[in-house]
Amino acid sequence: MSKMRAVDVAVAILEKEGATQTFGVPGAAINPFYSAMRAHGGIDHILARHVEGASHMAEGFTRTKAGNIGVCIGTSGPAGTDMLTGLYSAWADSTPILCITGQAPVSKLHKEDFQGVDIASIAAPVTKMAVTVLEAGQVPGVFQKAFYLMRSGRPGPVLIDLPIDVQLTEIEFDIDTYEPLSVAKPAASVAQLEKALDMLLLAKRPVIIAGGGVINADASAELVELAEVLNIPVIPTLMGWGSIPDDHRLAAGMVGLMTSHRYGNATMLESDFVLGIGNRWANRHTGGLDTYTKGRTFVHIDIEPTQIGRIFSPDFGIVSDAGAALRGLVELARERKAANALPDWESWVKDCAHRKATLQRKTHFENVPMKPQRVYEEMNRAFGTETRYVTTIGLSQIAGAQFLNVFHPRHWINCGQAGPLGWTLPAALGVAVADPSKTVVGLSGDYDFQFMIEELAVGAQFHIPYIHVVVNNSYLGLIRQAQRRFDMDYQVSLAFENINSPELEGYGVDHLKVAEGLGCKAIRVREADDLQAAFAQAQAWMVEFRVPVVVEIILERVTNISMAAAEIDAVTEFEDLAVTAADAPTSLSIIVSATE
Repeated sequence: MSKMRAVDVAVAILEKEGATQTFGVPGAAINPFYSAMRAHGGIDHILARHVEGASHMAEGFTRTKAGNIGVCIGTSGPAGTDMLTGLYSAWADSTPILCITGQAPVSKLHKEDFQGVDIASIAAPVTKMAVTVLEAGQVPGVFQKAFYLMRSGRPGPVLIDLPIDVQLTEIEFDIDTYEPLSVAKPAASVAQLEKALDMLLLAKRPVIIAGGGVINADASAELVELAEVLNIPVIPTLMGWGSIPDDHRLAAGMVGLMTSHRYGNATMLESDFVLGIGNRWANRHTGGLDTYTKGRTFVHIDIEPTQIGRIFSPDFGIVSDAGAALRGLVELARERKAANALPDWESWVKDCAHRKATLQRKTHFENVPMKPQRVYEEMNRAFGTETRYVTTIGLSQIAGAQFLNVFHPRHWINCGQAGPLGWTLPAALGVAVADPSKTVVGLSGDYDFQFMIEELAVGAQFHIPYIHVVVNNSYLGLIRQAQRRFDMDYQVSLAFENINSPELEGYGVDHLKVAEGLGCKAIRVREADDLQAAFAQAQAWMVEFRVPVVVEIILERVTNISMAAAEIDAVTEFEDLAVTAADAPTSLSIIVSATE
């Protein structure tokens, strides 16, 4: 063995564990780690403009490909606290990222040293492990355990805090004999799966709820196979969207108070059996539990034991990795099918398809300024089936989920549970770094876009091209809509007369000038008929200049998007519904009259 600085050990382990893409901002207390990355030469690094941005870049990178683990790096003190939002977001959405922070010397930890905050204690509630390493000899074991925890069970983030003297201490280490720990994932027993299948076979109107755990397990193909063998519909959650293609005959739409389809909610309410796999029963999916559960039998399969029964008690629960459970269920279902022991659910499937063809929302509006529905219609036309969409929160995300089409897992990358404003831009950069072969489209309202707009410069500096669609109504639109129940429109308007850009006519911030000032390209669109040309121009500029391209679309100021306050059977529709195919021309179902 040879002696190495602890930071050189840590960097060597990153390479051995396959985590060679990092995002961060250097500083005095983490400079030794940066010196180790420079000396190693095999670790890629993107310099963020804000440390929170680095954490969201790591999230986007992780979520793009199975097996990825993004790494974010910052110095002591505020760098760690800035990355807390990313850790919370990753923890809430079961996303493994590794956060590495510098720290004051061990001897100064109790002396209120400059930027010497106890980041491990602060981060503990939103990580699988948060530790300040006090002995250099523990660095190999701590990093090894970190990767084990991130990959085992329900995935999630880890924070490792490295005092500067620990980083610089030399220890004995042999990287050639280092091996990652075997990942622990529970698997359902045959008896458990047999019981779940027996319960399902008693149903007349069964559905599968596919959550983000299916995508985390890289088991979307097995999900589709199970649905096809059984011939029963699949309802993806927002985090599971893409696990079955939207144009698949068994894709029954999404359910929920906000990010839902009319036909998805209707099918859920007609069902009598629900097999939930890798999902959390999030409140914006279920709404009121009495309405959601009444008259239905539930089987819940999840990798995390404490998720079973957390929201409501299922009729049967199984602790299992989604992939292991799906593979087992497919095998058992095939055996039953070969023995002609499966019910014929074709009539139920046709009923679901009829709802999909009749319960659509209208998208084809000609208004100027534009209604947002038309924007997503044109996005469906402009962007192919291989496009990766990235978004976080707001009316833009809700409407996008209602109207966009998604065809593959990891092609809807959405910050689901935490929903921090500003997430979209840096996450989209992380996605584009992870897979430069696909078109990446970020989707933001104007406020989400403004939160971390400085990260556009990262895309310009490192030549990370993607398209950012900004739907601008100069409002905190979702909060304004929520304030309707209080009969107010208070402190949610972003509009002002911009003395430097009077052509904005009161829409406030000139996003084009800001984007161009940060080294990117930008285009503004006011009329729907110009959207296709704008999207084509954006794609051409991406190729030519290799930088982010902003497409700002001026919307009507006041827009209300379909949603419910509490129950999935009480969604308020603010706009006209689709009656003919011309009303929703990019719908994946041929729209027919409800009487047909």
